[in-house]
This record gives sequence, structure tokens and C-alpha cells, in this order.
Amino acid sequence: MRHRWIGLAALGVLILGLWLVLHPPRPILNLLKRVDPSPETGAMLVERYGCRRCHRIGDRGGILAPDLNGITRRVEDPAHVVLRLWLRDPQGIKPGTAMPNFHLSDSEIEAILAYLKELDRQGLPPQ
Repeated sequence: MRHRWIGLAALGVLILGLWLVLHPPRPILNLLKRVDPSPETGAMLVERYGCRRCHRIGDRGGILAPDLNGITRRVEDPAHVVLRLWLRDPQGIKPGTAMPNFHLSDSEIEAILAYLKELDRQGLPPQ
């Protein structure tokens, strides 16, 4: 009987751990993945998450997904709420989209947006 309880407890811990890895709650993401929300950090995150494998950013990148050049000027949302929500949970905005959920923290989202805004402001390709 005791082994059954230990097994059930271990299964519960495993399920909880798996859930936290696959769908981490926002407060945990914000705690564990906190970054400086600067354009420089955003440039590093764009490389880390491989955004250019699908998106064209500056003079480099793929053509499988929308071109992100000028994205911060094109949207009719000066506060970029929709872009933030998209980066937070692409499937929540457009179910079935090919864009994966990278489980970005709020500061990572702000850094990526700062990078895209800076590129759009300069009108130059990234370094």
C-alpha cells in the first residue's frame, strides 16, 4: 500500500514538472528569463530563437513567414499590443499558425520589440 502512494506521488510530481516545462506560467517565465529590454538584447534573442529561419529581418532571413522589416510602422496599433500578444502566444491569436510558442518572458518580448523598433527607426539592415 505504501509503495502505491509513493508511486502516485512520483507520478504527480512528474506530471507537474512536465506541465511546468511545456506550459510555464507567466510569473515563472518572467522570473527565470528576465533580460534587459534593450535593442541589443533583442538582437541577441532574435538570433538565439532563430527568428530569421522563417522571417526576413533587415537584409537577412527566410521567406516562410512575414517579412518583419517595418513591422512596427505597419501595424495600426501604436502601443504594439497585438505584436506583444502574438509573441506571447501565437496560437492564442491565430490557432494553427506555424509560429511556435517560444515561451518568451515579458522582458524578452520588450527586448525583441525594441530591436525591431530600432531597425525600423533607422531604416537600416542589422549589423
